[in-house]
Amino acid sequence: MNNLLFILWNPDTYIFHVGSWGIRWYSTCWLIGLVGAYFMVKWLFSDQRITTRTIMKDGKKVEENVFDPLFMYCFLGILIGARLGHCLFYQPDYFLTSWDHAIEMILPIHHMPNGSWRFVGYEGLASHGGTLGLMLALVLYSRQMGVKLWTVLDNIAIATPITACFIRLGNLMNSEIIGKVTDVPWAFIFERVDQQPRHPGQLYEAIAYACFFFVGWYFYRHAKRPVGHGFYFGLCITLIFAFRFFIEYTKDVQVDFEQGMLLNMGQILSIPFVILGIYCMKRSGK
Repeated sequence: MNNLLFILWNPDTYIFHVGSWGIRWYSTCWLIGLVGAYFMVKWLFSDQRITTRTIMKDGKKVEENVFDPLFMYCFLGILIGARLGHCLFYQPDYFLTSWDHAIEMILPIHHMPNGSWRFVGYEGLASHGGTLGLMLALVLYSRQMGVKLWTVLDNIAIATPITACFIRLGNLMNSEIIGKVTDVPWAFIFERVDQQPRHPGQLYEAIAYACFFFVGWYFYRHAKRPVGHGFYFGLCITLIFAFRFFIEYTKDVQVDFEQGMLLNMGQILSIPFVILGIYCMKRSGK
C-alpha cells in the first residue's frame, strides 16, 4: 500500500509541558466533555424549572439548590465506574492477582520494578463501566435531592453524547482503541502503533455521538417529547450501544483473550444496554 494515500497520525499526547509536568489531550477532552454536558443539563433543568426544593433547616423552611450537587455525582460515578469496568471486564487477570495491582485499580499510580510508586493517571477506562457507574450515581442523587429519577435520567441522556464524543476524541489523540487494517482512503496510520493503515474507530464513534446529541435535541426542542418517562434515556443508550456493537467490527482486539471470540467484550456488554434502552422507550409510551 502507498502510505501517501493515508493520514499519518502521531500527535503529542500532551498539550504542553512545564518541566516534567504537563496537561494531556485525553484528560482535557474528558474535562471538555463533562463541562459541556454540565452546562447542557443546567440549561435543561432551568428550562424545566427544576431549580430548588424546600427543606427544613434549624426549624425553618429554606430553599436548596438541587442542581449544583449533580456534577459531582456524575463525575465520580463515571470515573469510578469506567475505571472499575476496565479493570474487571478487560484485565481481571492483572488487577485481581495481587494487592499492588488492586491498589493500581483504585489509585492513579503504578508500582515500579524498583519498588517505588509513580503517578501515571488512570490508564484504562471502559465506557460500559462508566455508564453503569453513572446510572448508580444518578439513583443516589435522585434519592438524596428528591428529583424524580426518570427526569434525571432523561436530562442526563440528552447531554451524555457530548461527553462520549469528546472522550473518543481523547482516545484518538492517544492513538488508542485503534481499528483494523484497511485500505479505505481515510485510513489513519497510527505511527506509535505500527505503519499499517487502520480504521479510525475513535473518530467514527465521536462523529456518531455528536449526531446522536442532535437527535435527542430535535426530540426535545422540536418534537416536544416530554421529559420524565424514560424516552430520552432509552433513546440514548439504544443509539450509543447499538452503534458500539456494530462499530466493534472495525476495531482491533483490545485484550488478548478476545482473540477468536465470536463477539468481543465490548459487543457482549453492549447487548444488555440495547435491550434496556428499547424497553425504556417502549415503557415511556404507555
